[in-house]
Amino acid sequence: MLSYQHSYHAGNLADIHKHATLCAALDYLIQKDKPLSYIETHAGRGMYDLTSKEAQKTGEAANGIKALLASNAINEAHIYIKTLRHIQQFHGKNIYPGSPMIADAILRDTDRIHLAELHPQEYEALTYNFRGLKMNIKQEDGFVMANRIVPPEPRRGLMLIDPSYEVKSEYTKTAEFIINMHRKWNVGVIMLWYPILETPQHLEMISMILSAGLPKTIHHHTHFDKLVHKDHRMKGSGLFILNAPYGLEKSLVEIEGFYK
Repeated sequence: MLSYQHSYHAGNLADIHKHATLCAALDYLIQKDKPLSYIETHAGRGMYDLTSKEAQKTGEAANGIKALLASNAINEAHIYIKTLRHIQQFHGKNIYPGSPMIADAILRDTDRIHLAELHPQEYEALTYNFRGLKMNIKQEDGFVMANRIVPPEPRRGLMLIDPSYEVKSEYTKTAEFIINMHRKWNVGVIMLWYPILETPQHLEMISMILSAGLPKTIHHHTHFDKLVHKDHRMKGSGLFILNAPYGLEKSLVEIEGFYK
């Protein structure tokens, strides 16, 4: 299925959880003066206009990034806030960066970025938004792309896996994929995001990943109960980080403060 478009959800509560963690992980990796690879399996369009009709229809950014920036719940010195401010200086305060733009803002000229997006409309927007930049952007299934290039060159790096989970089978497929990626790329930081819904379809995926005994794994989740209407379908946000960078737990504690 190819119906999901993140324009309706950009800057929401889950994006904060995912992107703040991504920023902290990338910031740690670039402290070492060695190039790295960034791989994203479901890139979307890379940047989003919060004044668009899609974003206005759901209004999810109001409880998300707009509320966060108004609250100062995360310190201005946090790499996530610094990265947002930097991007908005160039693109305007109503732009919310997707993870490809966040990665591009943090990474260096020596690092390599590989992006996959299968949805035709999203792929077209992605290639337009990043025209002129040195990125490997493919219109294909992100799992296929990752299997083809892993282990990447340079071998150091991070992979973000962020499927739409439009069908239930994506949960078990994603668990199998992340386990296989670690086998092929045991030095890579592999970061998986998933939604916590009212229905329990994510539980089997969690069980499969935990049972695999993958190394240096952080499993972190947060809930939105106090921040969204009781009828909101997504109740929380979850992350798995394999080969988690040192000190990431401290950053996650700071992020948690916004949800309490």
